[in-house]
Amino acid sequence: MYNKYKYAAHSDMGARARTTAKRGIAAIEFALIFPVFFLMLYGIISYGMIFLAQQSMTLAAEEGARAALRYTAVDADRGTAACAAVAPLVSWLVNVDTCQPPSPAPCAAPSSARCITVKVTYPYTTYPLVPALPGLGVALPTTLGSSATVQID
Repeated sequence: MYNKYKYAAHSDMGARARTTAKRGIAAIEFALIFPVFFLMLYGIISYGMIFLAQQSMTLAAEEGARAALRYTAVDADRGTAACAAVAPLVSWLVNVDTCQPPSPAPCAAPSSARCITVKVTYPYTTYPLVPALPGLGVALPTTLGSSATVQID
């Protein structure tokens, strides 16, 4: 009985026209939902790449600090060894401000110990890993960075 009144207003509409009208509704639903799913996918990819770069720089700073712990007679060699360990770990990032060879400095704690701090930074706004969409640049970081400190005495 439902079918009798289903198309009562458009009794002259054929079966083919009814199918075409249903396809139009699917296109409208897709047009409404697609931007939401696209923004979600873009956010996952964008923040995943930022997280990957941050973890890579953290690992590089830690490995640089470990390399500075190796015994050398000259303190300047410690900084050079630290930067040499950092460079291959962040080579996949374009234009990373790799560390400047750090020199031993007094530690923050009141003691006679010396510390070396290895810092790695990446200007994310200048060289983004994923192109920013208009209006979404507010949620992205300006720079990424990491540092690691070791006590050498």
